[in-house]
Order: sequence, then C-alpha cells, then structure tokens
Amino acid sequence: MSYHKELAAAKKAASLAARLCQNVQKALLQSDVQSKTDKTPVTVADYGSQALVSFVLQQELRAEFSLVAEEDSKDLRKDGAQEIVERITKLVNYSLTSDGSYNVTLSTEDVLKAIDSGRSEGGSQGQHWVLDPIDGTKGFLRGDQYAIALALLDGGKVVLGVLACPNLPLTSLKDAGQHSPNNEVGCLFFAEVGGGTYMQPLDGSSAVKVQVSAVENPEEASFFESYEAAHSMHDLTSLIAQKLGVKAPPVRIDSQAKYGALSRGDGAIYLRFPHKGYREKIWDHAAGCIVVTEAGGVVTDAAGQPLDFSKGKHLDVDTGIIVTNQKLMPLLLNAVKESLKEKAPSS
Repeated sequence: MSYHKELAAAKKAASLAARLCQNVQKALLQSDVQSKTDKTPVTVADYGSQALVSFVLQQELRAEFSLVAEEDSKDLRKDGAQEIVERITKLVNYSLTSDGSYNVTLSTEDVLKAIDSGRSEGGSQGQHWVLDPIDGTKGFLRGDQYAIALALLDGGKVVLGVLACPNLPLTSLKDAGQHSPNNEVGCLFFAEVGGGTYMQPLDGSSAVKVQVSAVENPEEASFFESYEAAHSMHDLTSLIAQKLGVKAPPVRIDSQAKYGALSRGDGAIYLRFPHKGYREKIWDHAAGCIVVTEAGGVVTDAAGQPLDFSKGKHLDVDTGIIVTNQKLMPLLLNAVKESLKEKAPSS
C-alpha cells in the first residue's frame, strides 16, 4: 500500500509548523526582555504548531482523521488565557498567509478546535497520526535543537514519518558541530515504509537519500544521547560506551533531531535510558524510529525488542531505547546487558 498522498500532506504540515516555530524562536532570541525562564514562547509555538499541522492535514486529506498529539486546549480555555490564544491565532494566520496555499483566516475558536483534534488515543486499529508539535522544548528555549515530529500509524505500525529540524545543520554534525559555519541549517527528513529515508533543506529544494553509518568497529563509533540528564542516565550510558570501546565523548542533543542526524550517518549509536518510573510516549519516537529504520538502522528496547506503537499513547519498553546500525547492534545489546547487570546491585 502506498502512502504518497499522506506523506506529501505530512511534509507540508511539518514544514509550515517549522516556519512558525522559527519565527517564534527568532523573536525569543532577539528579545532582551524575555526571561528564559518564561515558558510563554514555547507555549505559543507548541500550540501554534499543533494547530497548523492539524489544519493542513485536514485541508490536504479532506477526510476524517485521528490525531494523537501532546497538547489540548484545556488550559487555553481558562480565564486569563485570552491574550495567549490571540497570539497563537495571529501566528497561525500569519504562517498560512505567508505560505499562500490556503486562502483562509482562522478564528480563535477554529484554532482551539484544530488543537483539540489531537485528542485521539491511538491503538492497533485503523490509521492514527502521531504528533509532537515541538519535541525538545528546552532546546527550543536555548536556541538549540528541536523538532516537529509527525508520523502515521496503520494497524499499530509506523508507516511514514517526517522530522522537521529547523536548527540542524545541512552538513554532518561531525564537520560542523551543532552550529553550521555558513548558517545553513534546517533539515526535513522523511520516510515511507519500504521507500527509504530522504533529507532535504526545509526551504524545499531537492531531496537526497540518506543511510545510517556503516561503522563496524565500536572504537570508531560516536554516540548521541539526550541533552537533558532527566531524559537519560548519563552515568549508565557512559558505562555502556566504555564496555563497547567507544572512544569519542557523547554528543548531547535535544529532541528527535538525534534520529535525523543518525539516519544520515552523523553518529552510529543513540542511547536513551530514562530514570525509573518514566513512561515513554509514542510521539517522542514514532517519526524518528521510521526515519532511522528506513535508512538501514535498527531501533529496539534494552532487551532487543522492537518498539510497539500499537498500545495507545505510551510505549512500554524494557529499561531504555537503543538505536544503531545492523552490524553494531549485537555488540551494543551485549554491552547494555552487562552494564545493566553491573548497575543493578547498587540501584
């Protein structure tokens, strides 16, 4: 079964949402007044991104659809939220006008309804879109990496994924670090089941097919992990890397931009081991997972099981998530097993 129409809609939706987020982040970074502890900018961009994605999918697909997304409008309908709702509506309309594809002006109620179309629970039956409107909110506030992550589930399996990474350099992180010297940033990764993974600049110029790293020797492998210590136990991941023989220090990046960077071979391994009690959400991994697997990579939990997206909003994984190429995976699983065993008595 082909998902070309859905993929085209998803690329358009994520690209427009990325443009909205870029506008908000630019204003945030230029503003002296805006305290970095103030979460308003990310709130506005988060809701605006979700409203735009929902609206574009509705316009492009012209059919009922189910969307599992991170936000709903509950807080926006409370007293005192009117000003934020107006800012979100203005931003959404500005994005739609500057794109020029849709000749509409949305009311605040239209925007709130669009946000609320993301209330689906997902599951193993039928098709469900899965959205993280801004993955990596702390990175967004710092001016670093974040992603708009959109995927489609069909019968509980991820069949397409799009990652818009507005601050990711177009050239490899190995060459540029996280900040591109020529300021050439903004990548769109997209994958359809059985069709491979492609990357193109966010401005829409031509796409290139990407492949995960072919590194077979762990000593030559570099690994990604979450920037935030809350998302991954850095002491455990450094033990795993040590057992594997990885020489390079970890590259710490926010958001599913890690999956995008890995799909084009910037690094060979991504380790994510959250603290006990944390439950992974499907929108944090669905798009990234297919982007990596269609580029030839493997994504499993710590026990080597594939991720199961058919159980609703949560992913029930064994201990953590590991991502690498097919050659390194057996070695990595072994290092993970040994490290967890070693850590167990003291935890």
